Amino acid sequence: MPEVIRQLSELVANQIAAGEVVQRPASVVKELMENSVDAGAKRIDVRVVDAGRTLIQVTDNGVGMVRNDARRCFDRHATSKISKAEDLFAIVSKGFRGEALASIASIAHVELKTCHAEEEEGTRIQMKGGQVGEELPCPAETGTSISVKHLFFNVPARRNFLKSDAVEMRHVLDEFQRVALAHEGIHFTLQHNQAEMFNLKPGSQRQRVVGVFGSKYDERLVPIEESTDVFSVEGFVGKPAFARRSRGEQFLFVNQRFVKHHVLNRVIMEAYAGLLPPGQFPLYVLFLTIDPSRLDVNIHPTKTEVKFDEDRTIQALLLPAIRRGLGKYAVAPSLDFDQESSLIIAPLDVHRAVIEPQVRVNKDYNPFHVPSDSKARGGLRPGGGQIDAWKSLYGQDALNSEEPKNKEWIQPTPAVVVLPSTDFIQGRSLEEEAGSEVRPMFQFQKRYIVTATQSGMWMVDQHRAHQRVVYEALVVRLESNEKAVSSQQLLFPELVVLPAADRDFMLDSASWLNQLGLHFQSHEDGIEITGMPAEGETRSIDLVEAVLSEKDSDGSGISRPERVAAQMARALAVKPGRVLNAQEMEDLLDRLFGCSTPSLDPFGKPVIATFEMKEIEQRFN
Repeated sequence: MPEVIRQLSELVANQIAAGEVVQRPASVVKELMENSVDAGAKRIDVRVVDAGRTLIQVTDNGVGMVRNDARRCFDRHATSKISKAEDLFAIVSKGFRGEALASIASIAHVELKTCHAEEEEGTRIQMKGGQVGEELPCPAETGTSISVKHLFFNVPARRNFLKSDAVEMRHVLDEFQRVALAHEGIHFTLQHNQAEMFNLKPGSQRQRVVGVFGSKYDERLVPIEESTDVFSVEGFVGKPAFARRSRGEQFLFVNQRFVKHHVLNRVIMEAYAGLLPPGQFPLYVLFLTIDPSRLDVNIHPTKTEVKFDEDRTIQALLLPAIRRGLGKYAVAPSLDFDQESSLIIAPLDVHRAVIEPQVRVNKDYNPFHVPSDSKARGGLRPGGGQIDAWKSLYGQDALNSEEPKNKEWIQPTPAVVVLPSTDFIQGRSLEEEAGSEVRPMFQFQKRYIVTATQSGMWMVDQHRAHQRVVYEALVVRLESNEKAVSSQQLLFPELVVLPAADRDFMLDSASWLNQLGLHFQSHEDGIEITGMPAEGETRSIDLVEAVLSEKDSDGSGISRPERVAAQMARALAVKPGRVLNAQEMEDLLDRLFGCSTPSLDPFGKPVIATFEMKEIEQRFN
């Protein structure tokens, strides 16, 4: 039998390793910046061309390398960070596996210039596809400069999987920000296509956070500081008033290493219980410091996950630490026992004339009198000759859409609701079912529109119904390339403060966002909204967050503009709790039944709940 197992070549092994270490240009930026941090650099300059496709250059003023080390650093598993297996449980550096440079050199053109502080001349090495092309002495300042050109030049399939320059540059910004936030004592700069994006000088943690996200963020930060025998935590959390609908501004660092820890993230969210509505996420930049022997950082190829020896203890201590920080700065709700407004009684005016109370009786009142407009009001409300009796027993609230004061009056046992999965009910289309000449309707709980049909009754969720209407109007404009959706121009532009990555995403998407009715212009702190879709009522910040919520999502076949249109429709749609008059309800239903899919909102949730007449009759048997 022939032998089939053979040893892979060094080049193939490095390219396989590159699949784990180098996923996109941002991965190269991360690895090179972390190497510079480990080298003790006080200044790190990052230069990117074409979002990293053409060039990634990282220059630092660290200790540099001698000639033999410069040659050896491109060998696989060559590192200065560890020497034995026990060192893995005391990692204090960013990198330690010795795979990064070997993997990068195997799939790109790499040029290294380095000079050690104790040497007079530097070393220049060129690599192409993992092979040494040239090695010469050269004049160089103390430190290291690595240029990575033509990434994935010999792996075209990987290169084809890269996204647009805008998307890849956002990932580069994310990695740059993570390293910069963790090392406030280092001077960082970032340049993209000759334009400077960041120039972060050394300073305090607060100054670094503000430098990364913008000056407006200074007022949003609540400092957190706690120290225990197990770990210490410091950093900042955001005030609830500035929470967003996306998780983009959440950073957790362990020993100055950015990590993703779902359990700790859940603990942080629990600290905001009662302070944030569902779907809102706060800003946080937290730094945990723990003994390196108490955690394992060698559980993920990209080193973004860690495992704690005392996981439950850290969770139990982190939650109260954040709550104390929120409470200390009067962010968390609290009771003021010194003064209760309901108990403050104004002093009696001694000069005020006292009027004797009088009782007035309407002698013409007849409880059995039927108002002339009772027929108009008697369709779905308690009506007929007893309408005044209902008012006297239960009050006017019993006849409105609000919850009645006497809950026993309208609290039946739960009914069986049939949610339509298609646009047909027992062979009849929704339009035919709703096509009654007389269609009495009313609003229930300021959330649902209740209307009679030919075979029973419908409850329509007004928020989801309006979502469907607005969404289809937006998508029609996108698909037909017609003129932009009607936009309401603002008298004064509204500033929305955004990080650089979010601002660039908005500017890159300006053409199709204008098509959706959202108009804006660039600002040094974010963007200025100049026009919004005319239909709907929402704040400009809510509309921008609706757009940004789809910034990094994968639509699995659905285009980003369509996904953004769905999020914008959710933000613009009439909210639960909004009182609608009869004309507004009728107009909304008419527009809903003109949609292609009236039974579902843009996110696939049911819009209409049907109650067949047979089901209603069975409730009274």
